[in-house]
Amino acid sequence: MLSAKSDSRLDIHNSEIPAVCRACEARHRGVCGALTPDQLSHLSRHTTRQEVASDTQLASAGETVGHYSNVLAGVVKLSRLMADGRQQIVGLQFAPDFLGRPFRATNEVSAEAATGVKLCRFPKAVMDEMMARSPDLERRLYQQALDQLDEAREWILALGRKSAAEKVASFILMIAENVDPDQVDAGVPIRFELPLKRADIADFLGLTIETVSRQITRLRKAGVIVVENNRTVTVPDLDRLRDTCETDAG
Repeated sequence: MLSAKSDSRLDIHNSEIPAVCRACEARHRGVCGALTPDQLSHLSRHTTRQEVASDTQLASAGETVGHYSNVLAGVVKLSRLMADGRQQIVGLQFAPDFLGRPFRATNEVSAEAATGVKLCRFPKAVMDEMMARSPDLERRLYQQALDQLDEAREWILALGRKSAAEKVASFILMIAENVDPDQVDAGVPIRFELPLKRADIADFLGLTIETVSRQITRLRKAGVIVVENNRTVTVPDLDRLRDTCETDAG
């Protein structure tokens, strides 16, 4: 996932920037931040905005890549199908992540909308041509690959060494920090809907559904999180949740 942040919003009213791009988070914090106004104008002529419902298949492993997308809102679930037919969730993507696998002709993983998702979609051929002409854009995409590698290493650590309590806390922390970064920066309680069902969380963390439910209950009783309607979570103190990710309270 790519989450390179930039606090610069000086160009938000710049008439050279296409209107559709001026307030877009992918423009300010995602790969499109590497593009010049002329390049943005060129790309915007080929883009389409989409809103898809949860559980909608966005891409299938093995199929030819025809388009890339920027995630504008919502959560995308990445998964691999194992030889015995079981599905393994291998990652989540948030705004303004880049959805797609550059430099490959086919998808390596399947992508599905875990929640309602908004996308900015553009043809692969157009983006590939722009990458060839823009070292900054190509550099951003390489940075995405490195970020994904770092995240994969973190989850290897979480799955291999952390306790069940720490795994569940780490999962909730990941959602809290990514679902609305402005809330994190504001230092206020963070409220969100869990993007995955308990069964999917268990699959992602290598736990049973019962264990996931038990650990969420423990976090709730300890006051680390507040849970409403089984899916709505509030994190009153992000630092306390971070501490829980590293120390099993017993």
